[in-house]
Amino acid sequence: MGPHPAVAAIRLAVRRVLHDVLTELTELTDRPRTPSGAVPCADPRTGAGTPPLVLVACSGGADSMALASALAFEAPKLGIRAGGITVDHGLQDGSDQRAAEVVTRMTALGLDPVESVAVRVGRGGGPEAAARDARYGALDEAADRLGAAAVLLGHTRDDQAETVLLGLARGSGIRSLSGMPEVSQGPGGPGRSHRYRRPFLQVDRQTARKACMVQSLAVWDDPHNLDPAYTRSRLRHEGLPALEKALGKGVVEALARTAQLSRDDADALDAWAAEAEGGVRDEDGRLECAKLYALPPAVRRRVLRRAVVAAGSPAGSLFARHIEEVDRLITGWRGQGAINLPGRVEAQRQGGRLVIRQG
Repeated sequence: MGPHPAVAAIRLAVRRVLHDVLTELTELTDRPRTPSGAVPCADPRTGAGTPPLVLVACSGGADSMALASALAFEAPKLGIRAGGITVDHGLQDGSDQRAAEVVTRMTALGLDPVESVAVRVGRGGGPEAAARDARYGALDEAADRLGAAAVLLGHTRDDQAETVLLGLARGSGIRSLSGMPEVSQGPGGPGRSHRYRRPFLQVDRQTARKACMVQSLAVWDDPHNLDPAYTRSRLRHEGLPALEKALGKGVVEALARTAQLSRDDADALDAWAAEAEGGVRDEDGRLECAKLYALPPAVRRRVLRRAVVAAGSPAGSLFARHIEEVDRLITGWRGQGAINLPGRVEAQRQGGRLVIRQG
């Protein structure tokens, strides 16, 4: 008799991602796999011939515990070392003790190495954004130090639906509506372009919780997830249920499909913008307003965003309203002055050129 359907679903999702990791490592290193299917790792920190390491970011909640269990089961069959990291945000009394308990649970699953990393959460961008930045910083540091090939994150289809709705509420563009990608670099930069993997974006939250229950895995429910002070918590417990009541079941699945369709469109527009950017600059590399004006608006705004980020504006702090203000220097020029942007970046029109620089 095979595993419970919920367990089979999470294991299949993880198996597919691990196969992707192995395939990409093979292409990157141009080295054959071992008889077990693994790709020997040449990272000097782990030694030549060492199997690659994949980490799971585990909070102790149902989603990440289900992910940790599936990784522990699937990785050895593919010759992959499986480890785990839990981040102690220090936002609640006893958080260090709970982090120690998560370490114990991951170790019991057979993960190795397993670590708890304490972080200090700042205040920039609000509590949720600050905690996220601190968490990714800790995961990046651990992955670099341990030489990990990938870090698995437990975001589910329900999380994806919530992310799409949050983007819609902010009035953001199509990139925000595309939600979370299956593969991303996180905030660490392009050198980690395939570091973060989200195997559960097609798995609903209830399946992950059921998988934990049938495997008798202890889970911890973060009280922050029930706190109405947090926007995502209100959306999860009030907004989405209200939508399902009004529109019927299937809202989460529809929003997840919207995310994928939006991502495909956004990727195509980003590629168009990257190609168009070279054609709207003069011989000195300055952006020419007349050539920018001739571009389709969706492409032009992407070119402008790329230029603003390249000038030093943090991508995470740059919103659609910022780019709209810069765009008006091209499409609604009335002699207005410089536009102030995040990261002390200024955009100003000068002599038919758009000058974007840090002030």
